[in-house]
Amino acid sequence: MTRQCVGCETERVPEEKGRRRVVQSGIISEEIRTWVRSELWNQVPVSISVIDRQFRIVEANRMFAQNYGFWQDRLCYNVYKGRTEHCERCAADLTFSDGQIRVREEMGVVRDGQQTYYVVHLVPLVRPDGEIPYIIEASTDITATKKLEQEKLVAERLAAVGQTVAGLAHGIKNVLMGLEGGMYVVRSGMEKGDGERIFRGWQMLEENISRITTFVKGFLEFAKGKTPKVQLVDPNRIARKVVELFKDTASIAGIELRADLEEGIPFALMDEEGVHTCLANLVSNALDACEISDKGNHHVTLATRETEGSLIFEVADDGAGMDYDVKKKIFTTFFSTKGSGKGTGLGLLSTRKIVQEHGGKVSFESGEGAGSVFRLEFPRDRLPRTGNDAGKDV
Repeated sequence: MTRQCVGCETERVPEEKGRRRVVQSGIISEEIRTWVRSELWNQVPVSISVIDRQFRIVEANRMFAQNYGFWQDRLCYNVYKGRTEHCERCAADLTFSDGQIRVREEMGVVRDGQQTYYVVHLVPLVRPDGEIPYIIEASTDITATKKLEQEKLVAERLAAVGQTVAGLAHGIKNVLMGLEGGMYVVRSGMEKGDGERIFRGWQMLEENISRITTFVKGFLEFAKGKTPKVQLVDPNRIARKVVELFKDTASIAGIELRADLEEGIPFALMDEEGVHTCLANLVSNALDACEISDKGNHHVTLATRETEGSLIFEVADDGAGMDYDVKKKIFTTFFSTKGSGKGTGLGLLSTRKIVQEHGGKVSFESGEGAGSVFRLEFPRDRLPRTGNDAGKDV
């Protein structure tokens, strides 16, 4: 018996030794296969079951029996979830139909009646002729992880409440100072019989009452929110309406407001009023940024385009821009750079909330003195669906 090695030299291996090596390799391979068949099935820390086309469990491992109890010839939805009827959005049904491997997060009931969360992998067993007689379901319990997520959510909500209360207190304190100032001017004007001073103090009171009204209404709208009214809308139509809304305001301030809209953008499932609010917030901010800039001949551009399956709105200005500290705070509750009496600090926060409800994201680029670009990106495959489509599997 010979073996060819590197360098084209022949190494002789004793025939008996070679036979022993082959036999030994065969014994090891068979030992592994035997252990996998007899032990691994029951040793893995995952609940595994095999279901047929009638959704009956025909085989299961030890972990499955420990978690779900008696399973022989029972229906999977009865064992996993305690249901008496077939699941409405059954992933196994889809896998039997198309042979695709699926991963789903599900909620079920274990043998002691406790609610459980698990991630299940569905793998079809495909015969040579393409028939799928069985599906193997391997589920991992993620109940502890879900509990941690819920605790984290509660902690975040409590933190948000604290931040909100602090912001409200700060904002109301500023308004109260304005009211006190107005009252002082009115009182002193009355004492001196100065009508002009009384009128100036009254204006201060009106301005601050208007501020607190706007402040509270904005906060309530943000906190309460509203149910998005999703329908097929023309993105360019929304953009044109926003440009038309601010055209006169921009002209009076000496700012050129432009629309750069890509033609032929398909309609999209969106809440038209919500997206209009987002764009109006961004255009309003852009105009304010131009007004406080020292440079002249300002421009604000609202653009639309479609890129790689995403619908994009952009609002660009050549105004004051933002420094590092401001950029870190722009999505903070009640933070505003507009100065006393102009902003509530909820515009960008509301914009981000609405965009996220549409499955999108907000990004921006800005430099001090170099203007800003705010971008709303909506991947079409993540846009909300209408009521008729909401329950469909994708």
